[in-house]
Amino acid sequence: MQSKPLRQAKTIINVFNSAYWHLGQQDFTINEIRAKLARKTDNLEWIDTVVEKFIESGYLKNDFYFSVRYCELAFSNEIGRCAIKRKLQLRGISVVEIDTAIEQVMHDKNINLFEMATARLLNKFENFYNTSEEKIYSQMITKGFTRAEIDHALLQHPQRETLRSKLAIKAEKTDLKTEIIKLFNKGKGKNFILQDLKQRLIDVSDFDEVVYQLALTEDVDFYHSCKAELAKKRYDLSDYNEKSKAYAYLSRKGFNSDEIKEAMTLDSDD
Repeated sequence: MQSKPLRQAKTIINVFNSAYWHLGQQDFTINEIRAKLARKTDNLEWIDTVVEKFIESGYLKNDFYFSVRYCELAFSNEIGRCAIKRKLQLRGISVVEIDTAIEQVMHDKNINLFEMATARLLNKFENFYNTSEEKIYSQMITKGFTRAEIDHALLQHPQRETLRSKLAIKAEKTDLKTEIIKLFNKGKGKNFILQDLKQRLIDVSDFDEVVYQLALTEDVDFYHSCKAELAKKRYDLSDYNEKSKAYAYLSRKGFNSDEIKEAMTLDSDD
């Protein structure tokens, strides 16, 4: 559904009123006000007159003073430098004026971004049980803080030990036995499975015991699995180079030397 066309100004007073209304809602840059007034009228002389009067009265600030005011408000709301710069650039202000305004406000207000990041993190999170490391970094970066500032803030947080990555959170909910069987069914050997579980931060302190119990119940048989994986390939085991390739292949799959040697022996006996 299209919005109704904006009623066009019939006099310069209408243009003044439109400018007053917009600036009463929030601060705008000179170019932003010009763009809004251009929707109200195509009379450039009226627009120039209104903008000049607003600048003279101090109601409309140039880009630098607009940036200074924006920085003051943003810093008071614990918004970091990067977000301020990003927002002001989107509003058409030059990087030079933005950087100058930020430096001036930081100097005048004695702002320390490391302390600000620390304060924001402490105010927002009593602990980190209901979030993850990735979410913390994402939220803080969105608010304009650098990784160095976030790292510093986390080090100062009394509950920093409760912060875990998504991988660690998922690992805590993972059943070791289920994961071993899942990887075994994909033709992976014990060495591969162990390394994979470690990389996923899954607790493997009971790995050997669980594998032993699974072997007793015949849920896993790495000797048989090794032979089955070898059978999927067409290596000529009578050829030394082919046999070496077969050994390397099975080793990459995570099988140990005993399992590989037996698989090759059995294969040659068939």
